[in-house]
Amino acid sequence: MIDYPAALAVAAVVRTGSFENAAKALHVTPSAVSQRVKHLEERLGVALIERGNPCIATEKGARLCRHMELVGALENSLLDYLPELGERGTTPVTLDIAVNSDSLGTWFLSAAADLARSSNILLNIAVDDQDHTVDWLRRGRVVAAVTSRSEPVTGCRATPLGKLQYRATASPAFLRHYLPNGASAVDMAKAPALTFNQKDSMQQDWLQTFLGITETVPTHWLPSTQGFVDACLLGLGWCLNPTALVQEHLASGRLVELVPDATVDVALHWQVSRMAAHQFPQLDRSIVSAARATLLRD
Repeated sequence: MIDYPAALAVAAVVRTGSFENAAKALHVTPSAVSQRVKHLEERLGVALIERGNPCIATEKGARLCRHMELVGALENSLLDYLPELGERGTTPVTLDIAVNSDSLGTWFLSAAADLARSSNILLNIAVDDQDHTVDWLRRGRVVAAVTSRSEPVTGCRATPLGKLQYRATASPAFLRHYLPNGASAVDMAKAPALTFNQKDSMQQDWLQTFLGITETVPTHWLPSTQGFVDACLLGLGWCLNPTALVQEHLASGRLVELVPDATVDVALHWQVSRMAAHQFPQLDRSIVSAARATLLRD
């Protein structure tokens, strides 16, 4: 049997970041919270919380937290149907979701806002590359993810959202300095690019696809979607930006497309655990509606 008071203590520590804050949320002493967590970890033989400032869940602890989120929602649904069982909890449910940075910077926040208006759901958003957000789902650290992977994770369902389009852009000043003769393979191999992080291969893939460049090019490292746009405008480097974020800059001439219409379309999918989809149908509606209103469709 699951020790639910102890599991609630683990979830509260992870949600609030400390044993002291968890104690306030649960209306018990920090010592009580500590004992509950310790006893559960000893019983399971695994660490559930990485102590620190803030405290964070281990992989197994994260899966337990996801379970407690869904249990809380199920209990509230049952109390709506059978109020005689007790008082319905008023604490909002927090759902952990993994999203790629470019979706977060273009369409996802409108979905989050719609969800907030229509429900009592809070979001804890983890940001990762679209090829890797699905790993968060596989490990049980989130209940849903925006991902480029179409194959459903076990226990989840996948819904196509559309395609996020990218264009390779740079400022006129950058072109004058690094590419006076245009985006030739020789000059592009020397011109500094922008790269989000070590998981980001978009610029290198674009170079190989459209210019046949296979060697690694010089790059600045910049983990920010809006930072990519700003850095391009300032002439720091060239990169692929979502069309939605640069179309006005391209129209005004503040940015230039390196190779006209050499676009990259990344197909995105919404993967959500079947239990979460059943329990929170408004989550599906908000995400899918916002994505399909913004992304390209076949």
